[in-house]
Amino acid sequence: MAPRPDDVRTRVTARELAFTTGEGDHRLTADEALLLLEHADMLDLGAAATRVRERMHPAGEITFIVDRNVNYTNICVSRCRFCAFYHDASDAEAYVLSPEQLSEKVAETIDLEGTAILLQGGMHPDLGIDWYEQLLHCIKDEHPQIHIHGFGPPEVVHISRLSGISVRDVLERLRAAGLDSLPGGGAEILSDRVRSVVSPHKATTDEWLGVMREAHGIDMSTTATMMFGGPETPDERIEHLTRIRSLQDDSVAQGHVGFRAFIPWSFQPGNTELGATEGIAAASGWEYLRVLAVSRLFLDNILNVQASWVTQGAKIGQVAIAFGANDLGSTMIEENVVAAAGVRFRVGRDELVWLIREAGFSPVQRDTLYREVQRF
Repeated sequence: MAPRPDDVRTRVTARELAFTTGEGDHRLTADEALLLLEHADMLDLGAAATRVRERMHPAGEITFIVDRNVNYTNICVSRCRFCAFYHDASDAEAYVLSPEQLSEKVAETIDLEGTAILLQGGMHPDLGIDWYEQLLHCIKDEHPQIHIHGFGPPEVVHISRLSGISVRDVLERLRAAGLDSLPGGGAEILSDRVRSVVSPHKATTDEWLGVMREAHGIDMSTTATMMFGGPETPDERIEHLTRIRSLQDDSVAQGHVGFRAFIPWSFQPGNTELGATEGIAAASGWEYLRVLAVSRLFLDNILNVQASWVTQGAKIGQVAIAFGANDLGSTMIEENVVAAAGVRFRVGRDELVWLIREAGFSPVQRDTLYREVQRF
């Protein structure tokens, strides 16, 4: 007879809690993570994730960054069903930012004491490696102090195919031109069944992981993400976490930093094909916190877990600290992709500082590499 959910929750949570308090050496298995995701008591889950956060970040500090999301183009051939941002090249709203427009956005970011830009766009059918190199050179020539965190793995795969060069060559040429680190965009759920539904024309699971493996191999700092709340099953969410943890194990074993942070965020169905055809509702704050806590417990080899107030709002972002998050992400001077789905939460630096203090922690502004910029 299968164990009752309450029995499973008690057994697995007790075992896991012993690990998080340093009383054991057990590493959470995929099966146990799934049981926690589906059955654990919320307060137990939050307490366990908090213990992991406290062990990894004992100083009582919560970090954030001042930066800007810059989408250099909205033209994209991928046509992902979860995206409300992309356009065809023939659409009236289609654009590619000029070097002058990009420079102006970077200058505004620096004026607001920002330290980085998150530079991402669509998979443009005509922009090869030479265009991206010129773009990066233009930014760095005028603003050498800005950190460019840009081009997720699907963009790298697309540039590789379009330019007829290897992924390693793309990464090395982009880094030589001024790219500082690689974000984890385009991961969605790292299951090809899910990807065939939500993003059938985008990089496969193995391609996404392959780009990150190559980036780690040249000691390029990266982050990892997960977009959940679509057509995936709970098992596939854990499959995603397992693939991330496994790659990080390999990278750390080879002496690389690998993923500096993990950022889970929830699918926003507004104005999207997937939302319209599948009838998927936005994930609740409750569901978000469960996924966040399990991510913190399972990804024991990734130092930082970031709260996604951009999709859940500032108050849930604050509560996320009690579910394992040690970082509240970006002030988002500019954000376009989630906004296109009808979600427009905005939080400035002063409010982030206030939220962290009100939660009983010390606010610290960081840079993209998690180095301290200033304390408040």
